Amino acid sequence: MEVAEACSTQGVPADGGEGRPRFISPLPSGRGQGIARLKEEATANPELDSALHSASFEAFYVASYESLVRLAYVLTSSREIAEDLVQDSFVRLHRHYENVEAPDRYMRRAVVNASRSYFRRVGRERDKRPLLYVIPGGGDGPGGSGELNDVLLSLPYRQRAAIVLRYYSDLSEKEIGEILGCRPGTVGSLIHRGLERMRKALDE
Repeated sequence: MEVAEACSTQGVPADGGEGRPRFISPLPSGRGQGIARLKEEATANPELDSALHSASFEAFYVASYESLVRLAYVLTSSREIAEDLVQDSFVRLHRHYENVEAPDRYMRRAVVNASRSYFRRVGRERDKRPLLYVIPGGGDGPGGSGELNDVLLSLPYRQRAAIVLRYYSDLSEKEIGEILGCRPGTVGSLIHRGLERMRKALDE
């Protein structure tokens, strides 16, 4: 079952290739400002200074910052919060970057966990700005679906995260299980239950 089926109940076309929806968010790149902030962190914390000069870390930061902010944005619905969560996650990675075997997996897990912690702190308070856009027919202009946004945000966090990681980040159930700390079979169940709840909510 594809999340695009849930979208189609409201007449919102979805075309992301191989039957999957394409999600985008209108985020400007903040990578340059982020590197400057890391330099400030390093100045304040000498433990970060040696890692600051690592070309591989900076290359990874530049290459992955925007996609991670988009992931956090889909999970939280707030650009400012998404940027803060990603930046804080990079600061933590920065302290021991040389000892991390798979920085991309580390950062996805860190961002998902940071988003979950955010919701634990503030409860279910939501920003009503658009969460995601579904591109009708693969065109250039965004076609928003505010109702779909609200339904996705209404899901329990693990269901929402599993769906976002599957259809936005295009991860396998095994990879999602590693991030959420559960078995692949549990991931499949989370996705199934989440999509069923979305479909029922959209049909009402």
